[in-house]
Amino acid sequence: MIVWFLFAMAVLWIIQFRYRRRRMYKLASAIPAPRTELPGIGIAGSLAGNAEDIMVTLQKLSYEAMENDGIVRGWLNHILYFLICDPIDLEVILKNCLEKDDLHRFIRKIIGYGGIFAPVSIWRRRRKILVPAFSPKIVEKFVEVFSEQSEVLAQQLANKTGIGKFSIFPHLSAYTLDSVCETAMGVKIGAQRNSNSPFLTSLNEILDIVCKRIFHLWLQPDWLFKWFPQFSKHERNIKILHGFTDDVIQKKRTELKKDKQNQPEADNHYNLCDYQRKSLLDLLIYLSGGDKGYTDVELREEILTLSIAGTDTTAVSIGYTLQLMAKYPQVQNKVYEELCEVLGDANKPIVKEDLHKLKYLERVVKESLRLFPPVPFVIRKVEADIELPSGRILPSGSGVVVSIWGCHRNPKYWGPDAEHFDPDRFLPERFNLAHPCSYMPFSTGPRNCVGYQYALLSIKTTLSRILLNYKVVEEPETGPIPHIRVKLNIMMKAVDGYQVALEKRKPSRVTST
Repeated sequence: MIVWFLFAMAVLWIIQFRYRRRRMYKLASAIPAPRTELPGIGIAGSLAGNAEDIMVTLQKLSYEAMENDGIVRGWLNHILYFLICDPIDLEVILKNCLEKDDLHRFIRKIIGYGGIFAPVSIWRRRRKILVPAFSPKIVEKFVEVFSEQSEVLAQQLANKTGIGKFSIFPHLSAYTLDSVCETAMGVKIGAQRNSNSPFLTSLNEILDIVCKRIFHLWLQPDWLFKWFPQFSKHERNIKILHGFTDDVIQKKRTELKKDKQNQPEADNHYNLCDYQRKSLLDLLIYLSGGDKGYTDVELREEILTLSIAGTDTTAVSIGYTLQLMAKYPQVQNKVYEELCEVLGDANKPIVKEDLHKLKYLERVVKESLRLFPPVPFVIRKVEADIELPSGRILPSGSGVVVSIWGCHRNPKYWGPDAEHFDPDRFLPERFNLAHPCSYMPFSTGPRNCVGYQYALLSIKTTLSRILLNYKVVEEPETGPIPHIRVKLNIMMKAVDGYQVALEKRKPSRVTST
């Protein structure tokens, strides 16, 4: 009798649940479903594999969206998502749906309410502080750090020549971490010379765990996650990341306090020009109001966010570009010729004026970011019904997967050669976007990446140093479409860890112009 009663209550609850969501079901039924959708669980089954399987599934969904006027829907059990790769619709979404999806709660456990993942109410205030901190005049001052750290990278790669293929990613992520820690926190951690850096190891491990929690439903409930072996590693890595960052913040607070005490009363004021030579941590303390500004926890949240975003996105961008250089040696030769013309001496420190002259390298980087964007998908929450320019209506309570990967490969906007690697498509006379949102490697709209100029300067500096000193070698691609297996690990990364071989270049005889 009790069993039948419980069964009846369950049925009544389901009926009531579905009745309350009847508008959602109606609007969802007007959008094409993916071919892999199953009754009850939707697309959950196809997202249960490893990081490469998940990326392959999302790529297939993006192609299906292209075939269906830029949109496809998918149920993740009872949660409704729309994957969209039409830039006209996405412009409206990215301007109006500013709240991050609930799936971001897993990374918030690590970084808290750092600007990228913060709720709108917190994000608005912090964005106002972050934007001036990443002004071009300040960011350009960091080129000196990028140049110094890229020289260390070139030295570390010297013993990799002549050994055949190896994974260059550990070297790249160590370079980006050294650069980020020096520019964001004002500390040198020497990750490039210490392959066992606890901060870097913890960062890589915890991002892998977060990605698994996002796509593996059984890891999502906190009470259930505690029973899995990943939980203890998750907590240990958080402790390492938080401990390191908190220690840096306390030392910086003490340093600034001493500096203030040592200044004459008349000079005891802030000048933004003085901060152009300081770290982002200095800037955040100053711009937020000094002692009355950000708390230590808020500073940790922002610095950790910058560290995670700056380390991985830049490293994977450099890695993809190097693999593309190896696959297309004729493109690499043109880059090298330009580098010899602009820089000349491979040992000459790189300055910002040099980077502005590297026009072909910039086109190569942009094309690399088009085909292999580090953040291929952005997820937003639909808090109120929204009608798109295409006429489709997305219901409140659903989520939107912004397929940057799909936008960048949509033949409707990029032509029949959308999958081809062609840096010259970014020539001024050829680059004519049908819609600005068809190219957005750093997202777009109010919540776009504030550090995109920082990333581009770091990428170009490092590529210049590597390609001046080494020829990157791999099996050349036989056609215009590059084939690189990728996986989704928060960022989109190469499955093989960016396997390349290096050959030491002979000193260039070309002098700088």
